[in-house]
Amino acid sequence: MQRSLIGKQIGGDETRRVKLVLKSSKKQLGDTSVGMSPSFDTKVDGEIEGSAEKLCVDSVKIGKGICLKRKCLDRSQEYVGLESSYKRGIIQRPVSAPEGSPATLKGEELKDGFLRQRYCNTNVRKKKYEVERYTKKNISHNEYISKEDVGEENDNKAGFVRKEVRETLRLYQAMVRKLLQQQELKSKVSDHRSRRADLLAAKILKENNKWVNTGKQILGAVPGVEIGDEFHFRAELAIVGLHHPFQAGIDFSVRSNKLLATSIVAAWCYADDVKYSDVLVYLGIGGNPTGKDKKPEDQKLEGANLSLKNSMDEGTPVRVIRGFKETREKGKGLLSTRGKLVTTYTYDGLYLVEKYWKEKNGHGTDVFKFQLRRTPGQPELPVEELKKSTKTRVLRVDDISRGKETMAIGAVNTIDDEIPPTFEYITNMIYPPWYKLTPPKGCKCKDNCADPTKCYCAVKNGGEIPFNHNGAIVQAKPLVYECGPSCGCPPSCYSRVSQLGIKFQLEIFKTKSRGWGVRSLNSIPSGSFICEYTGELLRDNEAEQRTNNDEYLFDIGRNYNDQAFWEGLSKLMPPDLRTSFSSNTVEDVAFTIDGAQCGNVGRFINHSCSPNLYAQNVLYDHDDKRLPHIMLFAAENIPPLHELTYHYNYVLGQVRDANGNVKKKSCYCGSIDCTKRMY
Repeated sequence: MQRSLIGKQIGGDETRRVKLVLKSSKKQLGDTSVGMSPSFDTKVDGEIEGSAEKLCVDSVKIGKGICLKRKCLDRSQEYVGLESSYKRGIIQRPVSAPEGSPATLKGEELKDGFLRQRYCNTNVRKKKYEVERYTKKNISHNEYISKEDVGEENDNKAGFVRKEVRETLRLYQAMVRKLLQQQELKSKVSDHRSRRADLLAAKILKENNKWVNTGKQILGAVPGVEIGDEFHFRAELAIVGLHHPFQAGIDFSVRSNKLLATSIVAAWCYADDVKYSDVLVYLGIGGNPTGKDKKPEDQKLEGANLSLKNSMDEGTPVRVIRGFKETREKGKGLLSTRGKLVTTYTYDGLYLVEKYWKEKNGHGTDVFKFQLRRTPGQPELPVEELKKSTKTRVLRVDDISRGKETMAIGAVNTIDDEIPPTFEYITNMIYPPWYKLTPPKGCKCKDNCADPTKCYCAVKNGGEIPFNHNGAIVQAKPLVYECGPSCGCPPSCYSRVSQLGIKFQLEIFKTKSRGWGVRSLNSIPSGSFICEYTGELLRDNEAEQRTNNDEYLFDIGRNYNDQAFWEGLSKLMPPDLRTSFSSNTVEDVAFTIDGAQCGNVGRFINHSCSPNLYAQNVLYDHDDKRLPHIMLFAAENIPPLHELTYHYNYVLGQVRDANGNVKKKSCYCGSIDCTKRMY
């Protein structure tokens, strides 16, 4: 008698089927209890596709959404994986439970080379399914846990790692902006630290143990990194464990005395020339001359090239990071990047090497080419999603600003037939008749305020320009001064950013559970200005009478920056580059901005307990600290089509209706930090 066990991997990678023909055993193994070690049979029965090591990858690397189906007596039972890493995994198995009680699941941790699977104690009528999974060295049992607890535990773990990756990248990006600012101030100084701010920032974080995923190189998906994540420096890839070499295109590790590729960076010249598909042809490395007197040589199937070939033989996944350069056009992106090549690296997911071959290149030397195919079931890249959405999107309104912004802001709804609510679009604040703006004293600079020691506005900012030459805010502060109408500097001044309006192609879209939201059709680098929150200026007692639109009320007078984050960053910086926080603060005198009836695109930006934007108090057309402009900036790199969010900073129990009763509103942001209540 023979039984067939069908292994089916259906996770985010691909679908593969492996058939094992297993001979029935007369020995009754029964249930293995905690602390007991079963005997091991190292003989592999059956026919498999590839080696036992490949079977280890196919069957033991079990992750969320991956299942093994057992076919027996015309019935099937799923065994769902909980976690995954190379040659290590957690499986669940159903066990008998008292009548009327919910089924429980027992996790088994598998280590060091899975060889064989067997049946034991199959009793369909009593719903008692047990399968022992054998390994060469050890099999350890965890306690019984419920399926609900397992799912919540793994979701929390994944959310925590994701949060750690985001925080580390924010720290790195803020540090690079600060170092780049110093580079701009000392551009004539031949200092390596100034020339390569990206490498210095990575070095500082590594010395302070701020890198993540720093253990053994990961084969497959990297915890905390999601498909579509964007990076603007190669060092960022290493900091999160996605791709370790700062220059080499192929990363690899040694497994069982064999080189296996872990990731590749596939770069092109221009984004417009790239045609994304699930098949990628990658050129091997080596053979190119590095000096004037050296001639091209044949590439060799060794090192990194060999690792790709071995990955094909073993069927192991390879992470692909797509890099491309785009020329920022006038009006698109940041200030000084107009007409400048900007490189973006996007994590594309897992690929499998299908084949490789050797051919002659233009120099007449041999080169290797490797064909990789993207494993199905993974999320699409934002650029691909954007291409498809342009064909299926339902544009309800061409431009909600009616030409008042420098670029149109469309309204898209693929959920239902609703159109955006009616309101008056304004690009500037509406002040009450009793308030008169007084222009501030300005600087007398004739250039772009390049010397902060001589700029009056820079002195008000603590002796520095708040933005770098890319137009990105260097760091959040309680209050930032921009050059204004009384200044002698031109509109291209580095200290004029938020007052110039939006620079990214924004659109509003209907969400599934949170009404209308805002997203960008462009990539947004960390520190970029997004938009102002405009509306009617009200006194707090007036705003309290407008209790039907609490989500459109923005209290003025708070310091929205995460001071702990910026103080932590300052401590990591070299002593000569540390800066103290400005003593400028906003005066809290009970004013509110109401964006319900009059506002701009900012009124549609939703709340999140883990946002990707933050609010910054800015003054430029007046110097009244009671009434700063509320400007929204990117706290991290934001890929296209990702919803833009900021923290509304409500205090629980302090939002009341006209009768003084406490109002409650649930939060549906879904982040790991979600408090479940907005107010």
